[in-house]
Amino acid sequence: MRLGILIPLALALAVTALVWAAGGFDALARWAAQGQREVQSDMAGAIRALKAGEAGALAGLMTLAFAYGFFHAAGPGHGKALIGGYGLGRRVSALRLSIIALASSLAQALTAIALVYGGVFLLDWSRERMEGVAERWLAPASYAAIAAIGLWLFWRGLTGLRRGDAHDHAGCGHAHGPSPDDMAGVASVRDAALLIGGVALRPCTGALFLLVICWRLGVDMAGILGTLAMALGTATVTIAVALLATTAREGALAGLAGGATARRVLPALELAAGALILAAAATLLAPFV
Repeated sequence: MRLGILIPLALALAVTALVWAAGGFDALARWAAQGQREVQSDMAGAIRALKAGEAGALAGLMTLAFAYGFFHAAGPGHGKALIGGYGLGRRVSALRLSIIALASSLAQALTAIALVYGGVFLLDWSRERMEGVAERWLAPASYAAIAAIGLWLFWRGLTGLRRGDAHDHAGCGHAHGPSPDDMAGVASVRDAALLIGGVALRPCTGALFLLVICWRLGVDMAGILGTLAMALGTATVTIAVALLATTAREGALAGLAGGATARRVLPALELAAGALILAAAATLLAPFV
């Protein structure tokens, strides 16, 4: 396939993924919300069955928690937008970004566990108070961190485009710009920490519900295990977005060699990814402004 056709197709695929990540498909969002409500109702029944000592109740609860995590991630959410945008904007391997996506989901579960048990044992908070803290304070902090990452990607892309134009205007006979292989930057520990933190700051309300109910009924460990299962369900979607984003990016870069084309396409991808993440973050932050 000619490069001129491949690049637009890859970019269209990436943009579609990020629009979905930001909640742009209303029908899908409604389906996911309905699935969450139904599974949450079933989880309450499974917890009661577990408390009554029914056989297979724990396995049933883990399955429902995993399903809830999947539905939660399939709807509008900041984690997909962040992971997908980073995968589009930075040349990171699919495996590395998938590991970051998994770590982000698990860290989000740990945040929920820390909030519930810190609130219960240290501050004597109710479930409503915990959910209020998550929504009023942790959610906007998470979205602001996402906006900062988007701004950083946008600035890097803009700087790269300016640098590429300056090199082109220099008119000398050798390449100033790096090739795609030269720019295949490995995500640093700092980048990984920012991505994981941006997702983990806002715990899932479904996880808070599960943890509090299990604590009240004296089956704490089931709530903790269920929260981790919920995180794995979420990770199935965020990992899929990571794979989609990195595949789209590599498709856009296929056939590029060093020189002027690489100097323009690589920072342009980074700039576009930053702009999309900023747009998603702005949408999420709007209710708090």
